[in-house]
Amino acid sequence: MNAVLFEELACDNGMRLGLATLNSPETLNGLSLDMCRALSERLASWAADPQVAAVALAGNGEKAFCAGGDLRSLYRSMRGEAGGSPGDGGAYVREFFECEYRLDYAIHAYPKPVLCRGHGLVMGGGMGLMAGASHRVVCPSSRLAMPEIGVGLFPDVGGSWFLNRLPGRSGLFLGLTGAALEPADALFAGLADYLLPEDAWPGLLESLRRQPWHGGPQGGPAAQDPAGRTARAANDRIAHRALSQAAARTDLPPGPLRRNLPRIDALCAGGDLPEIRRGIAALAGDADPWMARAGESLARGAPGSIRLAFVLQRRARLMSLAEALREEYAAALACAAHGDLAEGIRALIVDKDRRPRWQPADPEAAGEAWAARFLLPSWPPGGHPLADLDSHSFPLTPNQGETS
Repeated sequence: MNAVLFEELACDNGMRLGLATLNSPETLNGLSLDMCRALSERLASWAADPQVAAVALAGNGEKAFCAGGDLRSLYRSMRGEAGGSPGDGGAYVREFFECEYRLDYAIHAYPKPVLCRGHGLVMGGGMGLMAGASHRVVCPSSRLAMPEIGVGLFPDVGGSWFLNRLPGRSGLFLGLTGAALEPADALFAGLADYLLPEDAWPGLLESLRRQPWHGGPQGGPAAQDPAGRTARAANDRIAHRALSQAAARTDLPPGPLRRNLPRIDALCAGGDLPEIRRGIAALAGDADPWMARAGESLARGAPGSIRLAFVLQRRARLMSLAEALREEYAAALACAAHGDLAEGIRALIVDKDRRPRWQPADPEAAGEAWAARFLLPSWPPGGHPLADLDSHSFPLTPNQGETS
């Protein structure tokens, strides 16, 4: 079975739409290295094809667009079952995070409209795919979250960058708690643009086929030409019009994030993580069930992951997306090599005993000095595996350019 299904839909005016569908519903479309490679190759091809006007991303099955990364394969690599040497996390870990982060960056920088249908669960790696799309769709079933603190990682896939851009201090709160957003809050926070009924996707694709798409020199350096920019702007407007016509009502009642934003801002004010952590943990048993669950999730999370989530968001405030992804890559490999990632996956996914033995277990031990070793540069200047992200429109393949 193909991990990703690809189609090209013929449009009435001779242009085409690229459709990529994650095809592993039994794993809730968990993002694997094979998926990342297949998506990267096809997105590069579509970007270079002037007859492809836009791209749409979706997921098979009713439960999820993409509920996160392929944690079992990461676990096997960290256990030495998929290549690598002791202490480096394994070959699969290195290749997966590099390919995934390149793909996420490519979607942010893509030279054509990217429509993403985030139905059902959209978590972790799924958020990385959706966050960079130019036209992001949620459905009534959608639940968006960055729950990495519960598995011994941190909000990655650009999360340290895009969570910083949410209203008030909500991004820090979501990163520290893994709290899930319903559609109203996803729209409020700017993580989604359109709300469509669950059954509206086939009709939307048919509508897109009938649109007067513009062609021209799109993709790669040609996307910087005036004709390429004009076509992109026109096609963005066409996609927006079609989505707006298909959209459900958006005057939804405020969700729990919006209702509680003043409290969240107060809880996450200042730069003292222990104080912030204690304040959020005290929400367990709160009268608002959403806030109570957030407090409980933080209390169960890995203390080291909570510290890394805090530090990386603070460092990424003034960074570009490429710079933030480079920091996340180094930290993710460190989590795999000598952090809590393997233990978190064991406890939650493999053995399912839900009793992770976090190291450190005491939040006070996971201080600034502890976190510093996860951020130490491991490459010579210009030698970072993602060094070229700034120099290419959509660097999908490794080792491009002179600096990689």
